[in-house]
Amino acid sequence: MHMIDLIAKKRDGFELTEEEIKYLIQHYTKGQIPDYQMSAFLMATYFNNMNDQEATYLALAMRDSGDTIDLSSIAGVKVDKHSTGGVGDKVTLILGPLLASLGVKFAKMSGRGLGHTGGTIDKLESIPGYKVELPVERFIKQVQDIGIAIVGQSGDVAPADKKLYALRDVTATVDVIPLIASSIMSKKLASGADAIVLDVKVGHGAFMKTEEEAIKLAELMVSIGRLAGKKMTAILTGMDEPLGHKIGNGLEVYEAIETLQGHGPEDLVYVTVEIGAHLLIDAGLETDFDRAKARLHEALKNGKAYSKFLELVQAQGGDVQALKEPKNLLAKKTIDVKATKEGYIVDINALSIGKAAMRLGAGREKKEDSVLLDVGIDLHKKIGSYVKLGDVIATLYVQEQGIEEATKLILEGVSIGSEKIELPLIRKTIK
Repeated sequence: MHMIDLIAKKRDGFELTEEEIKYLIQHYTKGQIPDYQMSAFLMATYFNNMNDQEATYLALAMRDSGDTIDLSSIAGVKVDKHSTGGVGDKVTLILGPLLASLGVKFAKMSGRGLGHTGGTIDKLESIPGYKVELPVERFIKQVQDIGIAIVGQSGDVAPADKKLYALRDVTATVDVIPLIASSIMSKKLASGADAIVLDVKVGHGAFMKTEEEAIKLAELMVSIGRLAGKKMTAILTGMDEPLGHKIGNGLEVYEAIETLQGHGPEDLVYVTVEIGAHLLIDAGLETDFDRAKARLHEALKNGKAYSKFLELVQAQGGDVQALKEPKNLLAKKTIDVKATKEGYIVDINALSIGKAAMRLGAGREKKEDSVLLDVGIDLHKKIGSYVKLGDVIATLYVQEQGIEEATKLILEGVSIGSEKIELPLIRKTIK
């Protein structure tokens, strides 16, 4: 088998076999296929695509390029959730403790933020002392003992994906749905869960800008997971405006705590409970969807979910006392951004808001950049809110950088009109 033949085969629009895709990934991971040949293959794939079976072979080959996590020693169904990335998306911080408080085993490996999208690991690191890296044995034992662990992705999980993604990033081949799907699913399959819900974002602040693109991606990822023997669900959720009100690492932990104490914003609670209900059923702990949602709402109200969150933080070395005054996670300096006209908010461009938070230091442009954990944005209004001239629409939590640019991005991102509009939050569910 020769790489040049595989390039030509894909260039001419033919389907690759499982053996050919395994060869390609194994030899590229070992450095036996040079970047220039893999770049040619990626561009051929960009123009001629891959079918579902090829994408599944690719996901499995990338999964097998490194370590896989064996969770079989944990009793019961192990669940996981993945978001394709959005602004203000702190669902994992709430969902994990919420499910664990009801007896579900939630074993989660999360990533860091990049660009305008936030990362769960950065958010957790805003809690003093929280350890995002655990040995696999301790990760498994913690899930056995308290039902939940949330850690950073191991450097040895799907190394082929890391190498391939870096090449896609510099060859303009990121935006290929089979490559996106296999990249995400290679890591999910390596993480060992039995049931997975995919939160596929669509809109301004998402990688998938249109519903058509999001459906294609969701259907392909569900297909890959099912072919690999997993229980799979994908939900399409709107990301035309940020989820909840707070954007930024410490701010999102603050809002997650509010939500776990039963005082969360309506949209954030809605998405979290919807995802949680699917996983509660997949875990075999409920059979009726409405009853599952009712149980999740009750766990948010009665304090069980918040108690489990504190248990998680303590188990991973975090300072539980610091969470009793979560405002201490936020920067002390604040600046208000005020409405420049009167009317209904008809758009809050999540991409602009995400970029504004990044300019303040809450996000990173390159993987090696550091982030400021206490800065960000608190949006006081949502799409459909009525504002008067001079009303505060957002409060910035700042240090010194990016204040003027962030203010400008927020004012550009918030559109005010004469008619009230409503956008559906959950667009579609794919099983």
